[in-house]
Amino acid sequence: MACAVVLIQAQMAPAVDAGDMVSPAMDLVLGASACCLACVFTNPLEVVKTRLQLQGELQAPGTYPRPYRGFVSSVAAIAQADGLWGLQKGLAAGLLYQGLMNGVRFYCYSLACQAGLTQQPGGTVVAGAVAGALGAFVGSPAYLVKTQLQAQTVAAMAVGHQHQHQSVLGALETIWRQQGLLGLWRGVGGAMLRVTVGSAAQLATFASAKAWVQERQWLLEDSWLVTLAGGMISSIAVAAVMTPFDVVSTRLYNQPVDRAGRGQLYRGLADCLMKICQQEGPLALYKGLGLAYLRLGPHTILSMFFWDELRKLAARAQHQGT
Repeated sequence: MACAVVLIQAQMAPAVDAGDMVSPAMDLVLGASACCLACVFTNPLEVVKTRLQLQGELQAPGTYPRPYRGFVSSVAAIAQADGLWGLQKGLAAGLLYQGLMNGVRFYCYSLACQAGLTQQPGGTVVAGAVAGALGAFVGSPAYLVKTQLQAQTVAAMAVGHQHQHQSVLGALETIWRQQGLLGLWRGVGGAMLRVTVGSAAQLATFASAKAWVQERQWLLEDSWLVTLAGGMISSIAVAAVMTPFDVVSTRLYNQPVDRAGRGQLYRGLADCLMKICQQEGPLALYKGLGLAYLRLGPHTILSMFFWDELRKLAARAQHQGT
């Protein structure tokens, strides 16, 4: 997802005691670890979302079978076809993606904080967006494999192109052999745009959503529930702006390619957007919207919780060592 933890780090940075600060390298490790832990819990939502977003590809509404109709029924269908472990398809690739993407994001954002760039007007938004875009670029091959693995299932439940990968390493090797180095970054433009837009939306809404909850005095001001409520409210805006780009990224990442590595279904981001709107209607750009929202809130909070706890442990160990 997205830039949730970088956002929360940005909101909390002024309040962090100097004694609790950690180095950019440590933030890289802790941030990547926290998001990987969160991924274990939210990956099933990614699997369902991917299937929903691929369903009906290049077919007019009402002319294709719909094995996936909603969250509960989709979970049941996947579990029946692939077993309960099928809900964790692509987990290894997802962990690799979270580690690479968030490691880069945290490191770059921490460097920006260290250099004082985030103290400048608009610096937080720019630093978060740039760090997110760089992270998305580095993690793109892992996201590509994750999407293709999550789409794989039995013929009766198949949606989108079926790549028949056997493992993460096998998928990377196959793509490298058939499409070359650039093939591993196919669709990266859509992914970078998705993360950048999502980062900007979350940075613009999280602080105000959290302040609004605090003003209502429904919860204790220092309660973790305030962060939870702010994250869930902010996630509405993030899901709304990110989902169309998420759908496009899923389609671009999963499409088959010819011998020259060119997509056989879409020529690029704009072509994919146009074909989806023409053949499935504009609302098709919001396939998986509910799941995107359900994932963003929990992933934000879980990432934040794990990051905060790991950071406390690291700061305590650093203090004891000195």
